[in-house]
Amino acid sequence: MHFMDERQVRTMDANIIESYVEKVYGYAVNHTYSREEADDLSQEILFTVVRELPKLKDENKFEPWLWGIASNVTKSFRRHMGKQRAMYSYDIPEDIAYEEDFDNEQEVIYDLLRTKIAMLSSIYRDIIVLYYYDSLSTKRIAEQLNIPEGTVTWRLSEARKKLKKEYNEMELSALRPQKMWIDICGNGNFDGKTIPFPDVFISDQLSKNILYHCYENACGIEELAKLCGVPAYYIEDRVENLLKHEAIIEQTKGKYRTDFIIWSDKYGIYCEENAEKTLLPIMDKMLDALKGLASEAKQIPFYKAEKSEKDLFYLYGVLAFEHASNYFCRLPCPQIREKRDGFRWNYHGSIETGKHHRILINTLRCDNRGSRGHYSHTVYCRFGNLPKRDMMYDNYINACEDILLNGHSDDIDAVALAIKDGYILRKNDGNLFVNVPAFTKEQKAKFDSVADKYLKPLMDEYSSLVEKFLIGYKKLFPKHLSAESDRMCHAMFKNLYRVIIEYAQKTNMIEMPTAEYYCDVLIQFK
Repeated sequence: MHFMDERQVRTMDANIIESYVEKVYGYAVNHTYSREEADDLSQEILFTVVRELPKLKDENKFEPWLWGIASNVTKSFRRHMGKQRAMYSYDIPEDIAYEEDFDNEQEVIYDLLRTKIAMLSSIYRDIIVLYYYDSLSTKRIAEQLNIPEGTVTWRLSEARKKLKKEYNEMELSALRPQKMWIDICGNGNFDGKTIPFPDVFISDQLSKNILYHCYENACGIEELAKLCGVPAYYIEDRVENLLKHEAIIEQTKGKYRTDFIIWSDKYGIYCEENAEKTLLPIMDKMLDALKGLASEAKQIPFYKAEKSEKDLFYLYGVLAFEHASNYFCRLPCPQIREKRDGFRWNYHGSIETGKHHRILINTLRCDNRGSRGHYSHTVYCRFGNLPKRDMMYDNYINACEDILLNGHSDDIDAVALAIKDGYILRKNDGNLFVNVPAFTKEQKAKFDSVADKYLKPLMDEYSSLVEKFLIGYKKLFPKHLSAESDRMCHAMFKNLYRVIIEYAQKTNMIEMPTAEYYCDVLIQFK
């Protein structure tokens, strides 16, 4: 038989124990209520192992021997801490595989109860811990939490009821991340770099799940914990953040609702089933009016940027419907309420699959009001097979204005960037060319009068059909978002131009746009 000397034994002992340090700490985390307690328990276990290791006769039995010691030390530790503990931090770590070999029935019940307690919101969880684990009276708890004793008694009763529910059996949706896209609409001083857009603060996955579950129905903390499959204290943290960033509201005490529209396929399905069918009685008359409008509008001497008349037809139509929406739409359009930052904007989200398309003409506009320039830039896209492009910012727009007026601009950097993005072209002769149509104030006023001439006679009939379509459409929105749904319904007055255009394309009544055509325009405002 080979015998090791004392130095070899000490080295072996150190190596074995060192390899289990992290596992022991993980075990301690899973059997205590705070990180501080885990530190103490893990040290107690390791100290006992070091002390008792010389008694171990068979090195191959080290691991089960270690966990046996861990179990005994933990029981003693819990009895001791049960008399001293004042506060708990309810973390729920992952289960450790080797733990199952040593948990008796009481341990399983204990861990299950601990999990359920963690799923309670703090108003119940704190009282359960103080009453059952700290053995405080309801009077002492009331003094410690600075609330009436009657409130403590009621919450304790409610918590007992909640603990009877099987919170460990999560809903099917639990832990399934919602694929949600969040953006904002409105105005604000954001550039995404030095000043982040507000949606970045609510775009973590847990927040998206909360927003999803609170959209159709008001939810409380425990319900959200169950639906999202995470402990209640995580939900409380995210709810607090969502309230701070004005993404949710507390509709009633402890019940939360998402405070913006989340688009889903149901909106697109309704549009597909009803829009064209509703507008069919006026479709031919509207297309005749749009052709008459285009024929007369091309006589206005605005800057056409060498665009073809078949492409400008799309611009004429969307400008005319935008004008009609401002002057003939009878639908309410509440102003977006001002946020804490002083601007008027709101979030909007989407969980659409892409299989069904709601009616939308995406409109991106830079008003350029705070700049030295005199023109705004608007891009219309997502209709009639028109591609999307970004709107220009102030410096781009001002450079375009300089070129339109003087043939050049002193803002070399803005010109270079605008050339890169295709808003300005450099001709073969070296001259600069603005690649976006432009209206002066007088030319736009003339265009609006032509739009009135052709569309005004149809507006009563068109408005009635739009309102008929919107009866069912508005029912798709949650009732607490009535102001938001009113704005969306008002926007539909213009957006239904998309249905007319795509119907005309489908029936070959108009030509398709040029593949590289972007439907955008510069309009003078001062």
